[in-house]
Amino acid sequence: MGRHDEFERKDKRSDPSKVAATFIKYAAYIIILVIIIWFLINYILPMF
Repeated sequence: MGRHDEFERKDKRSDPSKVAATFIKYAAYIIILVIIIWFLINYILPMF
């Protein structure tokens, strides 16, 4: 029973590699969004 409790405790911790992968994914989304907004402000809006 002691080993089982130990495994459950380890399993509940957040995996650092998953946290890093999620951070990189959302950082990429934010960078792409900023580039699109920058493009709209510099090239599309001055035409109006």
